[in-house]
Amino acid sequence: MALNLHAVTSRDDPRIAPYTAVRERDLTGRDGLFLVEGKVTLEVCITRARFDLDSVFLEEGRVPVLAELLEKLPYSVPIYTAPQSLMDQIAGFPIHRGILACARKAPETDFGGWLSAQTGATTLALCIGTSNHDNVGAVFRNCAALGADGVVLDETSCDPLYRKAIRVSAGTALWLPYYHGGSGETLLDTLKGEGWTIWTLTPGETATNLYKTPRPDRLCLVLGPEGPGLSDALLARGERVRIPMANAVDSLNVATSLAIALSHRLSG
Repeated sequence: MALNLHAVTSRDDPRIAPYTAVRERDLTGRDGLFLVEGKVTLEVCITRARFDLDSVFLEEGRVPVLAELLEKLPYSVPIYTAPQSLMDQIAGFPIHRGILACARKAPETDFGGWLSAQTGATTLALCIGTSNHDNVGAVFRNCAALGADGVVLDETSCDPLYRKAIRVSAGTALWLPYYHGGSGETLLDTLKGEGWTIWTLTPGETATNLYKTPRPDRLCLVLGPEGPGLSDALLARGERVRIPMANAVDSLNVATSLAIALSHRLSG
């Protein structure tokens, strides 16, 4: 199968505008587009993602190595190629993997509509104030590995389609259902109104021990920001649940806490 290849010879080529100054201008939120980087995420984009690819941008030596994968692309998707030095100039930093792609976000919907569309879902994770890209990526990866059906992020959490978040998620952010937007209070009220059981995770000593809490049919695990955790008002909107720890450590990392709670639910 022929590939839709286009050689790029100038950093000013308008066709590769979405790839310019990647580090300073991470694309997500710009014209409904976002960038992915690396072979793993490109493979997910082509074979499993819920998003349409606009184009692919490769270091020219990567084409023969990726030929089998690239042949799965619709011919309508252009594949731009450039020497490594020029690709680095365009992106604004060394693209060691030599692989970038530009994809398009899906149309937005309201949370109630999104939730109704998750037919058969029994386990969700809700992130409130999760602004670290690594944590968001790890949350998605843990959810995909440990049986969660989707991720909800409030408006103060970072976009899971940031390039680094996608990479840390090992591409799972490209196919696992998620919703991003709204306040934590509104999201929790909607979930409770739809019959979801809410566990607000906290290291507080008065919270119920995770391993002594009955597992509900439909569960949403709620995670607060690193450091302050969930506010008292948000904690009160669900059942406070804690992970018992052996030593006097302040708390666990957000993604680690989620992984433990999901593993416990999966084991039941």
